[in-house]
Amino acid sequence: MEKQTIVVKVGTSSLTKEDGSLSQEQVTGITTQLAELCHMGHRVILVSSGAVAAGFGRLGFHKRPTRIADKQAAAAVGQGLLMEEYTREFQRAQIPCAQILLNRSDFEDRRRYKNIFSSISVLLNRGAVPIINENDTIAIEELKLGDNDTLSAQVAAMMHADLLILLTDIDGLYTANPTKDENARHIDVVEKVTDDLLKAAGGAGSSNGTGGMRTKLTAARLATKAGVPVFICSSREERSILGAVAGTAQGTYFKAPVHNMKTRLQWMAFYAQSMGNLYVDEGAADALQKYEKSLLPRGIAAMEGDFQKGDVVSVFRRGSHEYLGKGIVNYSRQELQTIICEKKNQTEAINRDNWIGEKN
Repeated sequence: MEKQTIVVKVGTSSLTKEDGSLSQEQVTGITTQLAELCHMGHRVILVSSGAVAAGFGRLGFHKRPTRIADKQAAAAVGQGLLMEEYTREFQRAQIPCAQILLNRSDFEDRRRYKNIFSSISVLLNRGAVPIINENDTIAIEELKLGDNDTLSAQVAAMMHADLLILLTDIDGLYTANPTKDENARHIDVVEKVTDDLLKAAGGAGSSNGTGGMRTKLTAARLATKAGVPVFICSSREERSILGAVAGTAQGTYFKAPVHNMKTRLQWMAFYAQSMGNLYVDEGAADALQKYEKSLLPRGIAAMEGDFQKGDVVSVFRRGSHEYLGKGIVNYSRQELQTIICEKKNQTEAINRDNWIGEKN
């Protein structure tokens, strides 16, 4: 089997008992499979929920708390306990593991984004399993939304993974809720995550977790757009992670384009904040969209924002304001204005290599 980089996201429902507390049996089952993948030579990254589940009992809560402050406190206690469980299990297989806590701002800052990539790369090259979670103690919005699905997609895209496995309590995507509709059909393969597919997805999953099929579809769309295929399967199926890698597990496979988006373009497409807007004429819009050319100053009809050289800007079609994409601009707004006025049209406002179109 070809050696691959595999990201596995494990939801709270796949780690807990019925009362919402952490299940040692579930943790052991998951780590045993991941250790087998490591021993096969694969590079494995684990994105794990479960900090709240591991910690709420230690704080005297009789069930999973619902208040944000209580969840944050439980996560602060539980994250160390969760890592203790994972470390003990991986140690039995003589595999080191490492804790990495992230939030959305870590991806938005380009330097931190590159540093995360470098750190995870070193861990993988050294045979370790990075164990990643949202920084739930301080990330109010992320904790409330339970968006580790999206986090796993972000990590998979950044690391140019060969496969993202979303492990949950259901064996993939259905045409309707299979617990309520006996006519619901299982969907084996998804060619593309469309807006209609997202609208049809339900809300949160189990009472112990905070995610649902919609967040998984959103994650699948991000990952596949970056060139990473996704597989959703059930933790209840025995050795489902190994089956997902081998192609034998029951689940839903989301296809990805054959190309893998460059790290710089991923950051620009998914995380970079736009510092200004450019409005271009029809000729420039066609050059960008149809002919995959760079943007020349003569095609710029109007500008907004106090952007500087090297900033990311958004580009729109003049008149209709149709969004065309993002690019790293070669000049400040003032410099561009001078170039346009002096009709120095041979230079490039945005080089094609620093452009990510809406249709990419």
